[in-house]
Amino acid sequence: MEFTEKDRELFKKLGIKEEQILWQIEMFKKGTPYLKLLRPCKIGDGIIKIEEEEARYLARFYEENSRGLKKVKFVPASGAATRMFKAEMKFFEIADDIDRIRNLAEKDQDARDFLVFVEKLKEFAFYDELKSVMEKDGYDIERFIKEKRFKKILEYILTEKGLNYGRLPKAFIKFHRYPDETRTAFEEHLVEAVFYVKEDKLCLVHFTVSPGHEERFKEFSEKIKGKYEKRFSVRYRIDFSVQKRSTDTIAVDMNNNPVRMEDGSLLFRPGGHGALIYNLNSIDADLIFIKNIDNVLPDRIKPVVSFWKKVLAGYLLKIKEKIDGFLKRLEKGEDDLVNEAIDFCRRFLNVNISERDPETVRRFLDRPLRVCGMVRNVGEPGGGPFWVEDKKGRVSVQIVESAQVDMSSEEQKNIFFSATHFNPVDIVCSVKDWKGRKYDLMKYVDKDAVFITVKSTDGKEIKALEYPGLWNGGMAYWNTVFVEVPEITFSPVKKVIDLLKEGHRV
Repeated sequence: MEFTEKDRELFKKLGIKEEQILWQIEMFKKGTPYLKLLRPCKIGDGIIKIEEEEARYLARFYEENSRGLKKVKFVPASGAATRMFKAEMKFFEIADDIDRIRNLAEKDQDARDFLVFVEKLKEFAFYDELKSVMEKDGYDIERFIKEKRFKKILEYILTEKGLNYGRLPKAFIKFHRYPDETRTAFEEHLVEAVFYVKEDKLCLVHFTVSPGHEERFKEFSEKIKGKYEKRFSVRYRIDFSVQKRSTDTIAVDMNNNPVRMEDGSLLFRPGGHGALIYNLNSIDADLIFIKNIDNVLPDRIKPVVSFWKKVLAGYLLKIKEKIDGFLKRLEKGEDDLVNEAIDFCRRFLNVNISERDPETVRRFLDRPLRVCGMVRNVGEPGGGPFWVEDKKGRVSVQIVESAQVDMSSEEQKNIFFSATHFNPVDIVCSVKDWKGRKYDLMKYVDKDAVFITVKSTDGKEIKALEYPGLWNGGMAYWNTVFVEVPEITFSPVKKVIDLLKEGHRV
């Protein structure tokens, strides 16, 4: 592969080494490295079910034993609201022709979603603001709805003429309407954080944001955080980070040749949410709670959500207490506990160790730890918990998404779709060793677990490469525990009409 001086200047500007580019092109040539699924994790076989009495004990254990620990809520918030309004954008031009959309609805899910959206428009938390913005320009939204003239309404929802929701990050969409206020997803995460990361009246929250939106996030947080600090008698420290340009990946055509733009420069694309492992690695904390921006619920459900966050964290602290004890004793030379430690790894960490020497046991114990909540499969798109076998024959539990599975294999396909549980991204992490030293999380990534997808640019098909997903290959070599959590704690907003679901009713 020959690169020009202009190419190398671009590499330097992005902070990407030439050997990284060559490795990426080689990965394109090899194709998606599928995982080998053995079976789905189920209750009693990779997933722990915690009964009510034990759950209450673990929540109390967290409250009593996390005092003095530095806790951070980590929220990937770089997602744009564009996909939320997919149906509304699709039918924007013919939005006034409701009869035509009704005819399309027989075969088109987006058309059905659109019809629900316009029928229930007044029930959305952003309706009052939309009405006010349109009134300022002399438009009566009530009349437009009555006359089924929805194109003008959509214009004020999606474009800079009004709410500009078609371009804003999902964090700024108004999710919930309360009797005396409305709240964006961003605000709801701040409120939720009070319930389980508050330490000495301080709440630490970290949002990852997309390039170009950092200032907007900072301005918005300064504008609204005082209200919630006063309400909950806390201080917020809200940090932001942007996905590094050095994690961008080169795009290739369908023959695996680098794609060049009209000016001759190479085309790079963001490396996907897996690149956020760099952002996570920069956080210095004892406990990190990970939760997606669109999975946040109104106040009536927050007590249940926060209770189960404490249960997961309490379980993690109990496991870590045991791990730290083993590592401390191994360092002292107490090799006679090897069998006990191996049994612990098998029963509590889903790790089978064949070698019975202290160094091997220490290596398996001395890793970052995550406890992941899993909900019963409710048909949402996304990954789930599975037992997998890697190329070296090692068996482990992993969160697996469909793109990692060879769907041309009936056996693998059947295993994937027989999953009983789903990954809601409800994760509590411990990223320090027993001596309090921070792990370098980059050492625990399966670098070969990339995602290769087909995209379109200028009307041509191209291939894009994404780094191992943050909670997939990005955490492949962590110690992993799966715990069942109630379905009520999970209600993501992938489409705007998801805000009409019972879980989002205030």
